Amino acid sequence: MPASSSPVEVIVSRQLEAYNRQDVDAFVACFSPDVEIVRDGSPDVQHGRETMRQNYAAMFARFPQNQATVTQRMVVGQHAVDEELVEGRDGPPFRTIAVYTITAGLISHVRFLSCENT
Repeated sequence: MPASSSPVEVIVSRQLEAYNRQDVDAFVACFSPDVEIVRDGSPDVQHGRETMRQNYAAMFARFPQNQATVTQRMVVGQHAVDEELVEGRDGPPFRTIAVYTITAGLISHVRFLSCENT
């Protein structure tokens, strides 16, 4: 990662690297204890690191080949917007947009806008 990367880009990149290694501890450490994760079109809102740890550990176990690749990233203030290509699940690869909000150096909110082809 270039030395000129912003703190927002550093934490977002760190969580993606941990996600792709399926290192659930390193992954959730990038998020605030009270993180909120929203998936567009879903009434469910995921709250907190421990819920996140359980959900992502189960997903990593179910899809050991799961990987996300950033195709575009935009950083504005305390926000990062990633377009990602997700592969290695049961269906064909799909694109998602992840909108991250960073507070006090950790990811405090994520909104996923997906075009999942499952």
